[in-house]
Amino acid sequence: MGTAILVTNPPDQLPPAFYAAPSAVTRRSMRDWWIVLHPPYTLWHLSYVVIGACLAPHVDGERMAATLVAFFLAVGVGAHALDELHGRPLRTSIPGWALTVAAVASLAGAVGLGLVGVARVGPGLAVFIVVGVVLALGYNLELLGGRLHNDATFALAWGAFPVLTAYYAQTRALRVPAVVAAAAAFGLSCAQRHLSTPARNLRRRAIAVDGTITMRDGRNLHLDSRVLLAPLEAALRTMAWSLVALAVAMAAARLTTW
Repeated sequence: MGTAILVTNPPDQLPPAFYAAPSAVTRRSMRDWWIVLHPPYTLWHLSYVVIGACLAPHVDGERMAATLVAFFLAVGVGAHALDELHGRPLRTSIPGWALTVAAVASLAGAVGLGLVGVARVGPGLAVFIVVGVVLALGYNLELLGGRLHNDATFALAWGAFPVLTAYYAQTRALRVPAVVAAAAAFGLSCAQRHLSTPARNLRRRAIAVDGTITMRDGRNLHLDSRVLLAPLEAALRTMAWSLVALAVAMAAARLTTW
């Protein structure tokens, strides 16, 4: 039989995210902002914008670029700044006022771009602007008693919604291809949560890991935080960069002669 072991992992032993730059390499302030931006996840969800836009029969490059910038401001900066402001899950030392300014300015910038888009696309785009602001504030600030802070809302807001918004910005309509792609983005975002939630718990909340895996041949595989994190974060990295590659391929196919 295998012998159980106790491996203690102090909360500060592991960085709060796998993409956190080591303190010895970068200044703390730069490192903190890098983590808050969640680069792999931000690129992942911006990929949905490109995919949604490229499903349109005719792709307007300027509209796609504007939609990308708006989502980067709203999600990459604004929503992530609000998330760190609410509970400090990343344990950064960024002042609260700086996070507030970043969140307000970026969300205002995203709304401003959206309003410019309304003049070109039509009033229907205003609905997407309102929904986007509600989702960003409701999810990240855990408004309404946290009712919007769940896996389904995350998958809707960060997966399906970017696809539908980008497609509508191109076509002024929602058609079957966009809805099906949005369903796929919803599912992929759910998978992301199923992987990232236990990874976050190990990095940010766990103080000890206790156990072994006993193989049929009698070998004992000792468990610790890094052993448990490895497959979770390898899958997250692979999915993130695969979605980015898919988005780049679709944009190249629709906007260039390669």
